[in-house]
Amino acid sequence: MDKSADNEAKKGRIIIVDDEESILMLLTEFLRGNGYEVDPYIDSKDALSALKTGSYQILITDLSMPKIDGLQLISYIQKEYLNTLGIVITGYGTMESAITAMRCGAFDYILKPFKLEDILSTIESAIYYYKLLKSENIKKELSSKASLMRRFSQSRLLLENALLKDCLKQKYSFNNIIGVSLGMQKVFELIEKVADTNATTLITGESGVGKELVAKAIHYNSSRKDNPIVVVNCGAIPENLLESELFGYEKGAFTGAYNTKHGKFEVADKGTIFLDEIGDMSLSLQVKLLRVLQEKTFERIGGSKTIKVDIRFIAATNRDLEKMVKEGQFREDLYYRLNVVPIHIPPLRERKQDIPLLISYFLEQSNRINDARVEGFDDSAMEVLMAYEYPGNVRELNNIVERVVVIKKKGVITIEDLPEKLWTLKEREQQIDIQRGYETLVTEFEKAIIMKALKETKGVKSKAASILNINRTTLIEKMKRLKME
Repeated sequence: MDKSADNEAKKGRIIIVDDEESILMLLTEFLRGNGYEVDPYIDSKDALSALKTGSYQILITDLSMPKIDGLQLISYIQKEYLNTLGIVITGYGTMESAITAMRCGAFDYILKPFKLEDILSTIESAIYYYKLLKSENIKKELSSKASLMRRFSQSRLLLENALLKDCLKQKYSFNNIIGVSLGMQKVFELIEKVADTNATTLITGESGVGKELVAKAIHYNSSRKDNPIVVVNCGAIPENLLESELFGYEKGAFTGAYNTKHGKFEVADKGTIFLDEIGDMSLSLQVKLLRVLQEKTFERIGGSKTIKVDIRFIAATNRDLEKMVKEGQFREDLYYRLNVVPIHIPPLRERKQDIPLLISYFLEQSNRINDARVEGFDDSAMEVLMAYEYPGNVRELNNIVERVVVIKKKGVITIEDLPEKLWTLKEREQQIDIQRGYETLVTEFEKAIIMKALKETKGVKSKAASILNINRTTLIEKMKRLKME
């Protein structure tokens, strides 16, 4: 294979800049082993010259370096409008610098000590984003929507996410499911692959991540889309009523059964049935469901006639069904019948790259519904929204945006407009920093990660140093300084 053909086979071209040779070589070997073409530079001045060629998709740079630091490299690719996305690696206690890097236009930042899997995941997301930015159709859309650039802060990532929202609807969304993160791209790929089949699908994820939206996306992108999708929340219906809801009943089957009732299975014939919170279904009812899954036949309660149906089954749960199987709370045979194609939706805290795009979508939606004219969020409000953990996931973010739109009505959202629990949390964190002091917090953090490394390596310092990507002598010096010996 010649060199040009070999380059085409690579996933992308990356330039790495780090003045610590061990980290530089580690990242270079790891990324080359994962199919990327990598140019490593220990001297940031040389790296700047290489960047001027404009031939890199990704820049990975340490933040603190002599001569030219990471922020200057990030600023350069912004200033020169290079088609290169910057990822910053930063050391202990420099979260503030990482946020500054994002404002300067970095695609993302990674804290040391890092996991190689996290590096790879971030790069894969950046490559997706890079390919999107290279699309000619999207370039035209961006140029026609410059007025939207006032909506968010001067961070390139946040701006582009807001501007790209309309373009992403086709490529990066299914029926109002939105995301540019790698986790959501995998979800979209599975939806595309499984939609126009009859395969039973099990959707997992925390409450509020959008499991029902994924189920509907599968249905409406299938050949069954002209027939009904019937949604049954197994956790919201009492056990004694759920059976009759699903199977229906004959007239006179029990006291109060004055007429024959068609169950959800019959209603869903030729379409899809979505069994939400399947983990809440009783064991006795699981046995009866298993037969419907296997045979596609059933009888109404009190009836003897076998009814045959053509149904596509989709189930969802926020519970760990494998664990429930081991504990005898869920039938193993039913679990394997349901788990033909598993789709896991990651929580919002694990895909924060999607937050600006979701905010833009919810903002437009809320403005329209509530006849409001809110323009966007200022820097401080956006910083708080990006830092929040969202225990309620996408549903909670949607509620937050709608709440501030309803109250604000017009103008720009500031930190004071956000729900009190968000900005008071930030104030409490800042107060902790003031009270305990920066050095104290950094020292505690260093101690914690060293202790963890030593625990994992059973006290072998050379192995602990290797995990932390530092020399053994450096580790010993740190332990002495921290009075850990």
